[in-house]
Amino acid sequence: MKYQQLENLECGWKWQYLSKKWREGENITRYIDTSEVDQAVAAFKSLEHEPTLVLDWIDEHMSAELDNKLKQAIRAKRKRHYNAEQVHTKKKSIDLDYRVWEKLSYRANELGCTLSEAIEYLLSEASRSEKASKTVSSLKEDLSKLLSD
Repeated sequence: MKYQQLENLECGWKWQYLSKKWREGENITRYIDTSEVDQAVAAFKSLEHEPTLVLDWIDEHMSAELDNKLKQAIRAKRKRHYNAEQVHTKKKSIDLDYRVWEKLSYRANELGCTLSEAIEYLLSEASRSEKASKTVSSLKEDLSKLLSD
């Protein structure tokens, strides 16, 4: 397995995920009756500082519809957690205007590469053209000096 599963850490993530879902108004329990829901949620909230007990709560009370979503969210969180340990795999973000992103996306599709690879390519092309224009202007200066002498 590429990413090690750490029970304490992942139980905390599960608690945070379910807590967020509850705050957003989603029913995180398998119950329909509001008194049962309230009891289960009260028990859930008391587990904030008992991460390993969250697994028991999930087995006993969590909604079946949330099971797959929770697994996917934890898998993604685990991947981001381990990728963040190294600089080259850590996710970075940049703020782009929509039309800039659209142009970059179009260019990346033309080149058949990712957005990151397209940015890298465009930067290297800009650097090459800057060097070429410096060389041309230097040659022009040298030529004008030769002709004026």
